[in-house]
Amino acid sequence: MERKSAAAAGGQPAREKTRPSPATRRRRRIDWLTGVLFALPVIIGILLFNYYPTVRALINSFTASRGRAGIEFVKFKHYITALSFEFEGKLTLQIFGNTLVYALVSVPFGLIVGYFLALAANFKLKGISVYRMLFYLPVIIPGVASGILFVRMFADTTQHGIFNQLFTSLGLPEASFFRSEKTSLITLIFMGIWSAGGSMIIWLSAFKNIPANLYEAAKLDGANSLQCLAKITIPMSTPLIFYNLVTGIIGGLQCTTPLVVVGNGGGAWDRGAGVGNSLYFVAVKIMNEFNLTFYEYASALAFLLFFIVGIFTFILFKTSKWVFYGEEEGK
Repeated sequence: MERKSAAAAGGQPAREKTRPSPATRRRRRIDWLTGVLFALPVIIGILLFNYYPTVRALINSFTASRGRAGIEFVKFKHYITALSFEFEGKLTLQIFGNTLVYALVSVPFGLIVGYFLALAANFKLKGISVYRMLFYLPVIIPGVASGILFVRMFADTTQHGIFNQLFTSLGLPEASFFRSEKTSLITLIFMGIWSAGGSMIIWLSAFKNIPANLYEAAKLDGANSLQCLAKITIPMSTPLIFYNLVTGIIGGLQCTTPLVVVGNGGGAWDRGAGVGNSLYFVAVKIMNEFNLTFYEYASALAFLLFFIVGIFTFILFKTSKWVFYGEEEGK
């Protein structure tokens, strides 16, 4: 018996796959080529300015320049130099410790301040747009300019420091701020409040996306404002909390711009290190080594920092079960 297809058995004629015409294939090739040409500048830029420097730095971290003798493969020598206490181990430990403390303290602190600034800016009040502008205004000031500003503000009374003049007028002793090893890092963390309004815009967008009927239902059930905040606003904005936490930790571990200004380092070896290396961060150390033409050693430090950033990012993603992305399909 002649075999019949399933479609024919059901009373429907079987559809044969038709090959596209030459004109259709030509149009598809033109569309593909047009898309590639439009994306080509971005692709070339990523390859030249992202991937090539990364691969080159990785190779450099395992080599050493010998002048006319060329380049020598030294395996893990630069990494051992950075981590061995016979060489720079103590300094490296202090540098990474400063960086970790700054990132783990300043980032959650800045997120909390920015979150509550956004809550304050989310009220429907007359002239609220002016308050939002004032909260966000410090973000547009360059990091170097804000660093110089805070150096002047945290100076002693002989240099007309605003904060110390305020303290002395109230009968309080002067604070050391960046002039002491014990208070330098705390002062730098306090500086982060200056740019806390940067995340306010993202928080506001998260608040606007929360359905209003959730608040209406909660108020009908007798929930007050604090309960709505704890049960609706915070859980519904956890995706952006997680995003800001990840990007903030990465940015905090790579912090360098304000330190060059407030660190008060005068030499090529310790520029931006602060008093007693209290503000010496990994990114600043990499910059100093690079400026001293120790490119291979700077590359090794950069990949040590990359490894630490990767560990923290992995931990954050592994512990992100508290993030609410909405109801899953099929439930």
